[in-house]
This record gives sequence, structure tokens and C-alpha cells, in this order.
Amino acid sequence: MATRVEFMEYVADQLSEAGAITYRKMFGEYGVYCDGKIFALVCDDTLFLKITEAGRAMAPHLKEAPPYEGAKPYLLVEDVDDRDSLIQLVRATCNALPPPKPRQAPKKRA
Repeated sequence: MATRVEFMEYVADQLSEAGAITYRKMFGEYGVYCDGKIFALVCDDTLFLKITEAGRAMAPHLKEAPPYEGAKPYLLVEDVDDRDSLIQLVRATCNALPPPKPRQAPKKRA
């Protein structure tokens, strides 16, 4: 089951105070970005955050699960309705992640 766009829009709205939240459709699911950093995936109407020490310390109760078969584990966020806690968790996670790598210019053909 693919993620419904309405769910993705709801999650983005819930996170809007964490920074500049954007998302991109990827293989029927979504990659979620904050200030240009990818920090989460939304798969099957479920939010999965990248695991960082800061995020784990802030939410030790969250389970780890892969967002799709063969993926490494992420933090499984089942409650996306607690906006304030979610924003704090996303800020802590994003602050712990490295800055995004600059995009390389396309190679010119000879």
C-alpha cells in the first residue's frame, strides 16, 4: 500500500515549525527533508526517522523498524498527532545529521 498524499501533507503540516519541510515522491513513497537535509521516510502512511543519538535519547520509547524490505532500521513514529514533541524530535534529529552534499553538475558528453 502506497502512502496517501493526504497523510504526507498532514505530516508536513505537523512538522512545519521544525524548519523548511519539503518532501519528494520516491518509488510510491516519500522522502522528507528539513532545510535541505533528508531526515525521514514516509512509507505506508507511517513516519520513519533516521536514527541519531540525539533522536534516540529524546525518544527512547520509539521502536526501530525498516521502512521497506531490505532497508536499514529507522525510528518508527506511530503518533504523528503530538505536534510539539514531533517538532522537537525532528529538530534534534536534523541538528545531528551532516549537511547535505552539494549536487554535482551533470557531466558533459564529448
